[in-house]
Amino acid sequence: MAVDFGSTFTKAIAVDAGSGELIARAEHRTTLDTDVMDGWHACRTALLAVDRGVAKAEVLACSSAGGGLRIGVVGNEELVTAEAGRRVALSSGGRVVAVVNGGLTATSLKALRAERPDVVLLLGGTDGGNSAVIENAAAVLAKYEWRRPVVAAGNVEAQAAVGELLAGADVPHVFADNVVPEIGGFAPDSARAAIREMFLAHVIGGKNLSRDPGFARMVRAATPDVVLRGVEVLASLHGDVAVVDIGGATTDVHSVIELDPEDANLGREVVATHPVTRTVEGDLGMRWSAVPVVAAGVEAGLLAEDAALRAAATRRHDDPSYLPGDAVESSYDETLARVAATVALRRHAGRQRVVFGPGGRVIERSGKDLREVDLLVGSGGVLRHNGPEVAARILAGVAVAAQEEGWLVPSNARTCVDSDYVLAGVGLLADLDPAAAKGLAGHIHGTAADGH
Repeated sequence: MAVDFGSTFTKAIAVDAGSGELIARAEHRTTLDTDVMDGWHACRTALLAVDRGVAKAEVLACSSAGGGLRIGVVGNEELVTAEAGRRVALSSGGRVVAVVNGGLTATSLKALRAERPDVVLLLGGTDGGNSAVIENAAAVLAKYEWRRPVVAAGNVEAQAAVGELLAGADVPHVFADNVVPEIGGFAPDSARAAIREMFLAHVIGGKNLSRDPGFARMVRAATPDVVLRGVEVLASLHGDVAVVDIGGATTDVHSVIELDPEDANLGREVVATHPVTRTVEGDLGMRWSAVPVVAAGVEAGLLAEDAALRAAATRRHDDPSYLPGDAVESSYDETLARVAATVALRRHAGRQRVVFGPGGRVIERSGKDLREVDLLVGSGGVLRHNGPEVAARILAGVAVAAQEEGWLVPSNARTCVDSDYVLAGVGLLADLDPAAAKGLAGHIHGTAADGH
């Protein structure tokens, strides 16, 4: 069985270990005010009613309950190591709550504490380069008795000094390979694994989400980290893939594509593009973030000023459990979802423009080119709980006017919806049972929004 402990709902699926066939699914409201395991017990009861074999099944779980994984990034240059750290944190399934660049001081540490990160990602210097910044940051953490886990992924030649400083002050820490080993490089995988290690060792139990020790034993990773792994499996079957997950507070975009080396000369990014990427838009959501969705839509030219829509967004912000009661309110939800998906994908992908410089006419590109994505997958309650025609309109809206405006978003992708919410299960199975993971991933492709 695969379980996702969410902040609003716990979702569970029973999967055949041999084929990856989806046997049953269940969901139940997560009860953070009592015990997060209550939702799991309700889901298990529902799954048992379908198949008694669930009683003996191995359970794999991920979690975003209690606000998920909060990550603070401490780097050197804002446009290099700090930006690289932000990308690593997002791809690790975390939400970046603070970024400190230019060195850590007593003042910036105070601001960092105020954001209550679960993990700090400590960066600085290329391998063999300047080690002063990362060593000074470690000294500040030690001096002011930082007690939350630290992942140090900067200049490898500074590891001995950093380790001595942190260990001497009993700061929990692990080391990873340098995220920016050389100028223009970007190597996130080792740091991602280290953040996952810290999440399991310190964060899951530390949030006090359950009195049941079984909760910590069940959870393998943060939910967004697992979903991104699931997208990698999906890409191995279908080519370049992008997933847009429209939630109540955020809209996440995951993409796995094969990079074109010839595109490198067009890029304007100070940190190299990576094939596997996740971004989180904290101002784009269906409930808590509905009001800024309208503002973003108007600013992007996707919406005209509409007092009724703004009022509808405010209702949703004020009552996050709100459900549309008629066709008009349903249409407002569809509009909010279309704007959230479109703006989130644009921010993730970036833009291509023609600029004129000393050398004449030049094509300038920022972000990650998703125009050739083969499969665009939608996720989130607004897509799962409405008809396929609604999902098709929302996902099709992403490409409208995109080419004329230079946005590098999917332009001719097949679309489908993760109707049974199996991507997290695919990610949980990916490294333990690859065949079952691929079988389960095939179920996603079978739920088409475009009729293919």
